[in-house]
Amino acid sequence: MKRKTFKVLVFVKRTRCHSDGKFPIYVRITLEGERTEFATNYTVQPELWDDDKGCAKGKSEEAEIINSGLTRIRLGLMDLKTKMELLDELSSPQQLRDRYLGVNTPTTTVLRLFQQHNENCEKLKGKDFAPATVCRYKTTKKLLTDFIKHEYKRSDYPLNEINMSFIMKFELFLKTVRGCSHNTSTKYLKNFKKIILIALNYGYIDKNPFASIKFHLKEVDIAYLTQEELDRVCQKNFTIERLAKVRDVYVFCCFTGLAFSDVKRLNEENIETLNGQKWIVVKRQKTKKLCQIPLLPPAQAILDKYEHNLLRGEKGLLLPVLSNVKMNAYLKEIADVCEIKKHLCTHTGRHTFATTVTLANDMPVEVVSKILGHSSLNMTQRYARVTTDLIKKNMDKIKDRYLTVN
Repeated sequence: MKRKTFKVLVFVKRTRCHSDGKFPIYVRITLEGERTEFATNYTVQPELWDDDKGCAKGKSEEAEIINSGLTRIRLGLMDLKTKMELLDELSSPQQLRDRYLGVNTPTTTVLRLFQQHNENCEKLKGKDFAPATVCRYKTTKKLLTDFIKHEYKRSDYPLNEINMSFIMKFELFLKTVRGCSHNTSTKYLKNFKKIILIALNYGYIDKNPFASIKFHLKEVDIAYLTQEELDRVCQKNFTIERLAKVRDVYVFCCFTGLAFSDVKRLNEENIETLNGQKWIVVKRQKTKKLCQIPLLPPAQAILDKYEHNLLRGEKGLLLPVLSNVKMNAYLKEIADVCEIKKHLCTHTGRHTFATTVTLANDMPVEVVSKILGHSSLNMTQRYARVTTDLIKKNMDKIKDRYLTVN
């Protein structure tokens, strides 16, 4: 965004003398060499005006009132100019003047503001916003568009008419008409809330309709594979190539703890040899935290299997990863074939790594947290569950100690 040259000048219009001998105070706005002006509600005796400083002289009560009001005008214009620039709405000083004075100010609509926000996010994709985040905002806008058409039979909705009732109806629409879960609906509402906060900051609305609404995500117990189930998936011979590839990528996630977005972009530069051991060294796309993961033999075997895959030659990618939607669809087939009655998705591989591959084999949770790239142990504890096998293993260590106790 290119900033425009901008200047605010406060002056006395000496060609217009009022009957009391005072002159009106004007404000001149200059933008990119083009200028316009408007009258303030203040007047002043000519001998009490400082042309150089653009303010009233002295410390009288009248001078203080005038100077305080002129300061508010200057700051208000500068703030409004910045906001209009960010939204690409500033093209002339007349436009700024009219917006400031409330003359012919168009009502800003929610979908228009949402679209401008998404366009800015798209420009910053890969820098300030992850691709998945940009996609989520686009999805939220589409759902909001569908809701406005469904509930109000309109193509857009004025920002200043959005209230708590609108928000509650949108939540109901997400959960009933669109069939979203509580947590999914909450995430969409949080995205919508950001747009409302932008509108509030830009002065398009006076009150925050989300002010008294609190969001709470429900605890979700995401599935993971037990060791027996993991062995079953690893050993299953798939004759259908697409299922074999999806199984291999999924098993790779089970033995590395990588999330889908990270394994999809894994390339040769992410493989390093440290102290004679091969490691995956990658910065997580979601948190930007560095992960250092020792390559276990099953994971290394999968990399070796796809050493000559087409994507490695073209883009340097190590594995043939399909889209997340296709991966999850095919994982349902794999679960059926392997007689696993759990809802498998790409993220269950990360949970399997945390629970079955590491924690169940006595790896400290602090180490697991570091490998997964978590910012806190609380997050790791949500991934890694204490299994009955782990409880038995630890209880067996102390059982002998109490055999002689009466």
